[in-house]
Amino acid sequence: MKIKTILAALLLCSSTVSMAVEDFATAKRELPKIYKTLNKEGFALTSFYCGCPLSLNNRNKFSVDLKACGYEVRKQAKRASRIEYEHIMPAWEFGNQLACWRDGGRKNCGKNSNFERMEGDLHNLVPAIGEVNGDRSNFQYSQWNQKPYQYGQCEMIIDFKNKLANPPMRSRGQIARAYLYMADTYNIRLSNQQRRLYEVWNNQYAPDAFECRRNELITKIQGNANPYISQKCK
Repeated sequence: MKIKTILAALLLCSSTVSMAVEDFATAKRELPKIYKTLNKEGFALTSFYCGCPLSLNNRNKFSVDLKACGYEVRKQAKRASRIEYEHIMPAWEFGNQLACWRDGGRKNCGKNSNFERMEGDLHNLVPAIGEVNGDRSNFQYSQWNQKPYQYGQCEMIIDFKNKLANPPMRSRGQIARAYLYMADTYNIRLSNQQRRLYEVWNNQYAPDAFECRRNELITKIQGNANPYISQKCK
């Protein structure tokens, strides 16, 4: 009960803080800086779902080594060769709950400050292989028993028919903590099924040193922590 009370207080603080990162464009400039710092501190950089080695050049642009992780292109070779900024909770999910989205989609929310803050929240952004990012689209995460086959040794599975994504175990904990954080911080509705899944993943897959340190660096830049990570890292 005490832990729940503390967590609720932290979430209240995170929802009222004035964030320094106010839009997606700013976030795309800041996120590589965070990963460059992590790399300098000795952390290996890898793509979010597939765990492929990443590097950053002097212009803070990511490159990925697909051969090193056994990634096989499913369909889009050009997009597979680049790193994109993946919204763990997709823009569609937090956007469609706003009037601006319902009245004209993502483009119509471009001048909505609340949407811009959600779209640029660093806690919800990760570097992912472009092809996987595109294939995942705005599909909900789920979990089922199936041998990965679509991207070589990458264990991500996309069910295009049912519009679901089964992420590798390495990313499930961070997915859960990002989703729960976004839902609580921005008052985004989740189905009971979603929340149960993310609560299970949050408890089953603890944050590693990389995720804990990433949370600290984001806090310094953005001005708020993800309390679902902070509480476990302590």
